[in-house]
Amino acid sequence: MRTNVYGNPLHPCSLKPLTGWRRNGMCESCSDDPGQHTLCAVLTTEFLSFTAYHGNDLTTPIPEIGFPGLNPGDRWCLCVSRWVEAFRAGCAPPVVLEATDASVLAEVDLDVLERFAATDFDAS
Repeated sequence: MRTNVYGNPLHPCSLKPLTGWRRNGMCESCSDDPGQHTLCAVLTTEFLSFTAYHGNDLTTPIPEIGFPGLNPGDRWCLCVSRWVEAFRAGCAPPVVLEATDASVLAEVDLDVLERFAATDFDAS
């Protein structure tokens, strides 16, 4: 069983849009995920602009692979390294701690994550 940053069972991040490396709603660590999409974030306009500028446009749909395109307010499993980049640039999005894999703690201290804690978690 995967655990979140508090050592409790990992909650789903988002079912609509369906997120996670395996598109199962979970930000779980797995060996076949080179980006480690383990941090559940609530996307902001600022973060979406930041990541697009750095080569990963998350707003444009790609129907051929079933990617809907994302909007501010959507919850999405991010690569922890991209969140850290955004944090250093001053535009990190809020984090849903209950849905963030414990493996993230190897890269980001819990006290930092808690400063960015999302307050209105709902995976639907």
